[in-house]
Amino acid sequence: MNRISVGVLGASGYAGQELCRLIARHPQLTLRFATANEQRGATVRLGRHVVQYIAADEAPLHDVELVFSALPHGASKVWVERIREAGARAVDLSADLRPGNGCEGIPYGLTELNRRFVDGASVVANPGCYPTSILVALAPLVEQGLIRPDATVVVNSASGVTGAGNSPKRDLLFGEVAEDFRAYGIGNTHRHLNEMRATLEAWKASCDLVFTPHLLPLARGILSTMVVPLAEPLSDPLEPWRAAYNAEPFIEITSDTPALRDVRHRNVVRISAAPLEGMRAPALLVTSAIDNLMKGAAGQAVQNANLMLGLEETAGLPA
Repeated sequence: MNRISVGVLGASGYAGQELCRLIARHPQLTLRFATANEQRGATVRLGRHVVQYIAADEAPLHDVELVFSALPHGASKVWVERIREAGARAVDLSADLRPGNGCEGIPYGLTELNRRFVDGASVVANPGCYPTSILVALAPLVEQGLIRPDATVVVNSASGVTGAGNSPKRDLLFGEVAEDFRAYGIGNTHRHLNEMRATLEAWKASCDLVFTPHLLPLARGILSTMVVPLAEPLSDPLEPWRAAYNAEPFIEITSDTPALRDVRHRNVVRISAAPLEGMRAPALLVTSAIDNLMKGAAGQAVQNANLMLGLEETAGLPA
């Protein structure tokens, strides 16, 4: 079988390392290069393969069909332009090309919801980890007009520390994180809100979003709980998701509350919903769980790349 050459920019970060591991076991992709400027020349083992990092400026962009850019926010957009000039496709894992960040017309890679735009695209903006856990869960309620008009949807999400990247930061040291649990980005100020608000606006959702992220003392995973006011009560609280995501290989609907152990190292969104008791108006508590490095980053990026390259969407991905 002929393999498709791909590259990874920013391969030393957590998402970049996960991409390299996924590519190593992908049946139709082969890793042509992996860049890491500060670790240029270093040799690392990622999965079954040994990779030697090169500088980004040394990357042979003309020799690959697709490049994953896992570069920091603000640095990636320029490289996506270089990738396109070299004739390759690009999946951008930064926030640079996502909705609400000043770029228009770039397919937004919430794969299950935007498959028709991703299929065969030359550039795709890979969603953020928090937006993936939240928007995939809210989409069926928005699409079916089930959220009460002008309501406020309140979301609390808890993430493992890999979501903050691997740059040294005092507040992410083991001694600071262990045996602790705290909120951050308070006051509805987290940078992912631009992405989520822009997407909800494009869906014509008439609701406000209050989002508070929390830091968990573990490496990976995101658990999001959403209080959603309803336009009317639901006889079956899971029916909107069953109808919307029937037969989707990477979305699981469950009557049990999702746990992070259910999704770790898997490219899935696991969703549950239950009516809230004691409320003056009907409301649902919607819960979703993802692995922030898989469905929240590298796994979804490979899922999008598969579609862009005309491959089986599930190829190389653990469900």
